[in-house]
Amino acid sequence: MRLGILGGGQLGRMLALAAAPLGVSVRCLDEKKESPAAVAAQMHVASYTDSTALTRFAEGLDVVTCEFENVPAEASAALAERLPVYPSPRALAVASDRLAEKGFLREVGVPTATFAAVCTPEEATDAAQELGIPLVLKSARFGYDGKGQVWVREVHDAAAAFTQLGCSAAVAEAAVPFRRELSILAVRGRDGTTVRYPLVENYHEAGILRRSLAPAPGVSAATQAQAEQVVQRVLEGLDYVGVIAVECFELADGGLAVNEIAPRVHNSGHWSIEGAETSQFENHVRAVLGLPLGSTAPRGVSEMHNLIGKVPSREAVLHIPGAHLHLYDKTPRPGRKLGHVTVCAEDAATLAERVAQLRARLGDEVVGGATRMQAHV
Repeated sequence: MRLGILGGGQLGRMLALAAAPLGVSVRCLDEKKESPAAVAAQMHVASYTDSTALTRFAEGLDVVTCEFENVPAEASAALAERLPVYPSPRALAVASDRLAEKGFLREVGVPTATFAAVCTPEEATDAAQELGIPLVLKSARFGYDGKGQVWVREVHDAAAAFTQLGCSAAVAEAAVPFRRELSILAVRGRDGTTVRYPLVENYHEAGILRRSLAPAPGVSAATQAQAEQVVQRVLEGLDYVGVIAVECFELADGGLAVNEIAPRVHNSGHWSIEGAETSQFENHVRAVLGLPLGSTAPRGVSEMHNLIGKVPSREAVLHIPGAHLHLYDKTPRPGRKLGHVTVCAEDAATLAERVAQLRARLGDEVVGGATRMQAHV
């Protein structure tokens, strides 16, 4: 079986590594010459909009998937004329545009922050007056890891904030007071079979995910059930195939408000490589190829830490029991995700001891601070 992946970054790399034990060969298309996926996949280097390159890339493949949602629409549509593409071009189109995404979530009855579409500086001011202050402006396209976002804390600053974004369309979102950030990952097969991972608790700094704790502690049965209902509505509404992530805010009453969806394997699911019966990467490969899905049951408890800007010594990490190091072979620079460490244990107390050892060896600058964001403000 031959799998094509649009994108050759660390997610493509981990997908290719998960595909290999299944006897699945992987080919990636990426616009960069040096890509993390090259360690495990055949690389095609070309523009995503090069029709001749797309034809060559598709030759002999059984199915195509993607590692990121901002694939040019014409690329996924052109490939879909030749062979199955999962997630579908429609799913990618919805999730890659925040205005389309918010409209879709409202359509399928999923709770979100109160929002308004903003296409001019004047509309930004109107949104600030209507939604209240503070609010966040997010560019409709190409925002990730805190990019393409700006907070507005005074009504008279809204117009300038929209101009600062430098985009033609944005979403204005009212601030959401929340207890913590959670995400749920689910997998839907080509036959409609669906499995879900437990909710994960996430910590961000400067808009970048720094660590995830799985399963999220203290989640009520009602909150888990609501998350599963939300992700099921999204999957069915998009007729989705593959792994999807839904990022949520947990409110004071235990209810959820959806922040955004990601139509791909997701950073908050990296813990599943060692911490679940079947990783998100293997399950995505299984889903898009029409293979039976694997169990998502956790193996004890896990905490995943992104390595941002710096690579620690291997010895410092590997001395810690239950620690698993993943490096992406990327050139270091500030704010860049260079790898991750997942620490696993049988119980929460042992996990806390091991994470404390990791923090003592690497420091907060590498591992990330311990403070949870308390509000979307």
